[in-house]
Amino acid sequence: MTTDLTHQPAHIQLQALDRREISSRELLDLHLDRIDASHINAVITRDDEAAQAAARAADERRTRNESRGALDGLPLTIKDSFETAGLRTTSGAEDLADHVPTRDANAVARLRYQGAVIMGKTNTPAYCRDLHTDNSLFGPTLNPHDPKRTVGGSSGGPAAAVAAQLTPADLGSDLAGSLRLPAHYCGIYGLRPTHGLIPARGHIPRPPGWITSSDMVTPGPLARHPRDLDLLLDALTTPSPAENSPWRVSLPTARRAVGQLRVAVWADDAGCPVDRATADALATVEQALAAVGAKVRRTTGPVSFADSLRLFEQLLHATATAVTDDESGAAELAAARDLQNDDASPRAAFLRHRTQTHRAWLRANEERFRLREIWQRFFADAEHDVLITPAAPTPAIPAGSRTLVVDGVERNFFDQTGWANLTSHVGLPSLVVPVARNAEGVPLGVQLVGPAYSDRSLLAMAEELLPLFDMSNAAH
Repeated sequence: MTTDLTHQPAHIQLQALDRREISSRELLDLHLDRIDASHINAVITRDDEAAQAAARAADERRTRNESRGALDGLPLTIKDSFETAGLRTTSGAEDLADHVPTRDANAVARLRYQGAVIMGKTNTPAYCRDLHTDNSLFGPTLNPHDPKRTVGGSSGGPAAAVAAQLTPADLGSDLAGSLRLPAHYCGIYGLRPTHGLIPARGHIPRPPGWITSSDMVTPGPLARHPRDLDLLLDALTTPSPAENSPWRVSLPTARRAVGQLRVAVWADDAGCPVDRATADALATVEQALAAVGAKVRRTTGPVSFADSLRLFEQLLHATATAVTDDESGAAELAAARDLQNDDASPRAAFLRHRTQTHRAWLRANEERFRLREIWQRFFADAEHDVLITPAAPTPAIPAGSRTLVVDGVERNFFDQTGWANLTSHVGLPSLVVPVARNAEGVPLGVQLVGPAYSDRSLLAMAEELLPLFDMSNAAH
């Protein structure tokens, strides 16, 4: 059993630890051996000695029947954008090549508080700013299913490491679909939790030492089983002692079995078309749900795709200006002033959003809150338990490609995250679930979206969906 344990999901590995079938130190060494033998370049920084010491401490706690928390002794990797005390954190950027933090990001501290053994950091594009995971420090991460295809970004290292069974789970982050797109491309589960549940302090690209972060970035877990996401969600929503917090989160669980669910399916949109394989995967999900008694209906969604995306981009470019230096900011402002009023180019929109007034941002923020109310009514008044959408327009595109082709038609490169970004700025829980493979054996996922704080309900639904699809989450 020990040899195959790295292939098992995190909750099975924890059960083996609890039953004393394996020690934390042995489990860690099995994973480190897999990392040593891997050629996908997903885990880029390690401190084996510190990880082994943490694993020994977990084993000693078990011998005394003292458990630290829900993840005690479980080895995990962490996206290299999260600061880890004593372990190099670069966010894929050359100017942070030697950055060794003295303090954990809050999300990392919460995992350690629950007993997780941090065994390494996983690759990300420089400052998390690309949909491919590649950088000049460590090079590209390869897709475990097909090395000629991208792993996506920016949580590409985490997704690839989980898919290749180098780690049972990982901590990623999602601002513009950067956790969900890699989960989809690598055939694993990825949860963007309800915004605000998990603090983002200590997440780079905000510079080391900053307390604030983007108003849309959300840490979240990636794993090979929905039950593992639930375990990590519990750990990530439990404050560590250093936070000195008086509150605890108690998220509601599923109210209905899959056969009783009221499911809306937003399968396509002119603003972000999907390819035939993706459409077929959505249809398969619809048929499987209807076959077990769920009430399934197609919808065009509660909001305008184009208007929602426009608002998302305005808020995204605004939050990205926080770390712009004064000289660059002045240059952008001058360039924006030189724009013609009728210039509707992407560059013009980018400059206007980057240099918008505070009043313009306040109005955009008001629009965001109105959108949240529309979504809330969609789930409450329209009596939908869940919305299912594509995770992305296609399966994983070629590695390094700067174009997206959907059934022979070239689309905007950033359409890859169009479906994910329906919920990025309104903060709804969104879960990528692997459901199929295309003709080449490449994974295809769908996105489950629920009302705020329905995270556990989405995970319960995903677990009930498992037997309905012939889908192996492991890379071959």
